[in-house]
Amino acid sequence: MVSIGSKALPLRNFKTQNQTVAGDDNSYRNKSMGRRARKSGIYVDRSRETSSGHMPHEKSKSQKSLNHHKESTTQKSHLRKQVDPETAKYFSEIAKAFEGTGVDLEERKVICGNALEETRGKEVELATDYIISHTLQTLLEACDVDHLCGFLQSCSKDYEARSIIEETLSMICQAILLNPVDVMCNCYGSHVLRSLLCLCKGLAIDSSEFHATKSSVVLADRLNFKASRSDVNGLQHLHEGFPDLLKLLVLNMLNCSREDILMLQVDQYGSLVLQTALKLLAGEEDELLHIIPILLGCSQENRAEGNFIDSTLGQQSRDLMKETAYSHLMEVILEVAPESLFNEMFTKVFRNSIFDISTHYCGNFVVQALISHARSEVQMELLWQELGQKFRDLLKMGRPGVIASFVAACQRLHTHEYKCCQALAAAVHLENESPKCIIPRILFFDSYFYCEDKPNWEWTSGAKMHVIGSLILQSIFRYPSEFIQPFIASMTSMEPVHVLEVAKDAAGARVLEAFLGSDVSAKQKRKVVVKLKGHFGDLSVNPSGSFTVEKCFAASVLSLREAIVSELSSIETELSKTKQGPYLLKKLDVHGFTARPDQWRSKQASKESTYKKFYATFGSTESKMSKIDDFLSGSSNLSTAPQSLKKVKKVIDDNLSANQKFNIQGMRFDGSRQKSKNQKKERNHSEATQAVVTNKTSANFLENEKPDKLVEKKKRHRKDDHPKPYTKKLKR
Repeated sequence: MVSIGSKALPLRNFKTQNQTVAGDDNSYRNKSMGRRARKSGIYVDRSRETSSGHMPHEKSKSQKSLNHHKESTTQKSHLRKQVDPETAKYFSEIAKAFEGTGVDLEERKVICGNALEETRGKEVELATDYIISHTLQTLLEACDVDHLCGFLQSCSKDYEARSIIEETLSMICQAILLNPVDVMCNCYGSHVLRSLLCLCKGLAIDSSEFHATKSSVVLADRLNFKASRSDVNGLQHLHEGFPDLLKLLVLNMLNCSREDILMLQVDQYGSLVLQTALKLLAGEEDELLHIIPILLGCSQENRAEGNFIDSTLGQQSRDLMKETAYSHLMEVILEVAPESLFNEMFTKVFRNSIFDISTHYCGNFVVQALISHARSEVQMELLWQELGQKFRDLLKMGRPGVIASFVAACQRLHTHEYKCCQALAAAVHLENESPKCIIPRILFFDSYFYCEDKPNWEWTSGAKMHVIGSLILQSIFRYPSEFIQPFIASMTSMEPVHVLEVAKDAAGARVLEAFLGSDVSAKQKRKVVVKLKGHFGDLSVNPSGSFTVEKCFAASVLSLREAIVSELSSIETELSKTKQGPYLLKKLDVHGFTARPDQWRSKQASKESTYKKFYATFGSTESKMSKIDDFLSGSSNLSTAPQSLKKVKKVIDDNLSANQKFNIQGMRFDGSRQKSKNQKKERNHSEATQAVVTNKTSANFLENEKPDKLVEKKKRHRKDDHPKPYTKKLKR
């Protein structure tokens, strides 16, 4: 008899059994051990005609190509290894346990998890054993999703198992190619097909990157707030995948669906399959140059001549952009299109129609994608000619995403930046008005443009600021300061109560942080920071406001820093109970200020002195003194290695913070005074030597050290890292 309980059938390698499991329990069915072997395969009725009008024999070419691929990849099978007696006995006990009725739901899940972990490295032997294979089937039916995925991933590492998986996938692809249109346009079939494409690529089947990319992620990508998708694709790969099978499946699938391509363009589920296929083939220019013209509906004659798009097709594409499914598809096409094809689409589909497309609630998202993927200054000039004088009209119509994409593209390509800033400022205020109103009107542009009495429009206290308006201003403050003078004047002339409301709003706080982190002069930054005096305590307990407090501290001089820390010390207990509190208290050394204020001041003064020495040694010889304050506030905009300088600044902070017995003005941090002048001279000499060593170390760092090798503390992450998408996108 086999004992049943929470400790029954322990792993022979003594792994823990307290595993988190999920999923519904599948009712266990007793399996007969005398089943006859059945040939694996998929039965497909070839007697009926497909919905696309093709008879099965018309798809013989695609089937033959897949058969040829299967034959070319099939290798000589190895002799099956025998299961060792100890493992056979272990699974025999499991089979006997499952045949009884004493195993409850939780115990069954624990047993399944432990048993599947025991199969690692022996999956093929167990799966091909005549008896144990039935037990393994029972375990896979009753286990949770995590253990099932782990088992399949382990199988893919085995060469023989990989060949079996590839052969199985080829059979599935053949079945799909008999009637691909029906599969793509079905809500369930579309999901299965997208999962199959991800599996062939080597991605997780539930990969959100390709199943349904969040609007906020796409928006952050377009506004240069994160690495592009092409840079992070490699992080999603879990195994090698089957790239050749993926290309064959996509190409044959489109060739079989050529006559139904117009239906697939506007079908919700068919469009999703096409989008996934394009994203998975990003970077494969030869395949994309063949696939994208088919998706656009180009004729075979034009494709053969290399002249893909004619005037008729251009007008047809512009009309289809008003359809939700096609607009999403066109966004992905613009994202992955090779440069030659992108340039042709820009000229023959979009040119002289960009503003008209921008006014449509679906088409404006396509224009955003077009602007975000513009490749040259020439294209930006064409975009400026059509959109440069239309910023006010776009804001009135509720199309701020087009402006946000244009502002970000100008910053990315370093062109038309000054013109863009002037056009945006002119869109929200008249020449005879004070620039004070620019930032409030952009943050509340929907309220401002809906107001009939615009000259007398006033800031509505407590109203939520617009996310897209915030994103536009964040991009603006990444421009060089000489281009954004109206926006700087607007920020510095705001009333203290309005600055406080901006800091308390999640979207507004991002704008304030972007201003404090820009290359605006330290004097102008302090004008804004001073207006928050007396409210730093309230801001620090706010999840978004705590980041603003940290930026204000970095942009302040010693006296203002002391005022900030003094306010935080009065609510130290309350602040320590918040999620962000401990980090902020440690970063600003609030406890050190409370316990030893004089030493805290000396420490801050020492940091400033070190920064000045570093900048004097490595900074530009031109206008050094005017830039020192900018460097202290973390906004130095040196032309050489700006990111490295910021990291060196952080290294200096960390080193000075870690030095518990750093001598300053004859006082040690442990409270003991120096007792002789000789010791004081020796200390001063050692400090001077340390400064020289620090400078040399920093120089070596700039020459040799790579950014990814820096040892940095774990950074905080705010809840609103990804901006909430514009709500109208969800209504398409």
